[in-house]
Amino acid sequence: MAWQASDGLATRPDDDAPEWRISDALVPYEAAVSEMDQRVAAIRAGRAPELVWLLEHPPIYTAGTSADPAELLDAGGLPVHQTGRGGRLTYHGPGQRIGYVLLDLRRRNADVRWYVGRLEEWLIATLALFNVRGERREGRIGVWVVGSDGRERKIAALGVRVRQWVTLHGVAINIDPDLARFAGIVPCGVREFGVTSLVREGILVGTSEVDAAMRRSFEEVFGPSARAI
Repeated sequence: MAWQASDGLATRPDDDAPEWRISDALVPYEAAVSEMDQRVAAIRAGRAPELVWLLEHPPIYTAGTSADPAELLDAGGLPVHQTGRGGRLTYHGPGQRIGYVLLDLRRRNADVRWYVGRLEEWLIATLALFNVRGERREGRIGVWVVGSDGRERKIAALGVRVRQWVTLHGVAINIDPDLARFAGIVPCGVREFGVTSLVREGILVGTSEVDAAMRRSFEEVFGPSARAI
């Protein structure tokens, strides 16, 4: 497919859908960040299509650009990685599905607030496919659910970075991670509310089912994605 230049920048035709990639094995965090960096440069240069990458990491805490060291309560021997995404401290590990989203906002909408809203919409639409009502909360990042006990808990998170209008990082949905690991930090700087997962809320689903739901809802929110080559 031909690529065209606009104002000196390489751009892709609107019908060139993002690549959809699924990694079944755990991907080390540092390796994922390195690959994202390389792919963003290629997207920017017009040498590669956009990418949505679903994966899981080995257990790790990551500290975003707004992280407060005092919110690391007890790492419990896990590594802590300083990362370039927005946000504060969070935990990644098996049972948490990560969706890294590398999109060119120049050809979509060069508005970061719009993009973050779309990511939230994607998460909420994914949860809805499992009859889970995900909700936004003013002043709190992420997607929240109200449990049968009436308490609010975070079930999905997002943290993004935008480099020359190409996005990095993305979203995370808790399927069935080790929720005890969140006790080692103040998750995303929010002390008053806990963290939950689909399985904790009684939704007994596997990774492949969540992957299918994430793709379906992504295409409803952002448009078609392409099969991985």
